[in-house]
Amino acid sequence: MLHEYKTIEKPIENTLLKEKGSKFIGFAFPVNNETELKKALEKVRTEHPKATHHCYAFRMGINGENYRANDDGEPSGSAGLPIYNQLLAHEITNVLVISVRYYGGTKLGVSGLVKAYKESAKITLEEATIITKELETEIEIQFNFNQQNLIFTLLSKFDAKVLNFDANENCILTASLKTAQKESISEKLSEMQYISFDFKE
Repeated sequence: MLHEYKTIEKPIENTLLKEKGSKFIGFAFPVNNETELKKALEKVRTEHPKATHHCYAFRMGINGENYRANDDGEPSGSAGLPIYNQLLAHEITNVLVISVRYYGGTKLGVSGLVKAYKESAKITLEEATIITKELETEIEIQFNFNQQNLIFTLLSKFDAKVLNFDANENCILTASLKTAQKESISEKLSEMQYISFDFKE
């Protein structure tokens, strides 16, 4: 099981590549879901309404299982795919790369386009800082009020972050911790009395 993935630290915007009068402007965004993806695409389209093409590719999911390459009107396979291949080459996921093209009057041909889009994605990603993120899981624990010290000590051992805590006679606590720790913390909690817990998927 993979518990971590590589992605980019923060957005990269407006890298520039010029090819026979055409301008290719590159963007890369860290995205975690469809909503963030749509927002980033919308933002670039709004900033460059007069561009000839907005080609992009993204990978999401720990193994990059959710992906798409979009040629946005360029010849099939000449834009989205070369961009997508750069995501693969950098071994990153949860990233969207957009290359905005302003046509300069000279046709580049399919092989010229492939080269230009690949290069645009490459220089954009080379500016990005690639970081490793660990997957996190949320856990909900129910316990008696007098057990809270016990629970908090355990959570800090596992570097868990408390997200929500309702302190009543029966306490309910939600925390997030690294997925890699899931089994170890389950074992510890299972050994304790009067405690129930559940992982949220």
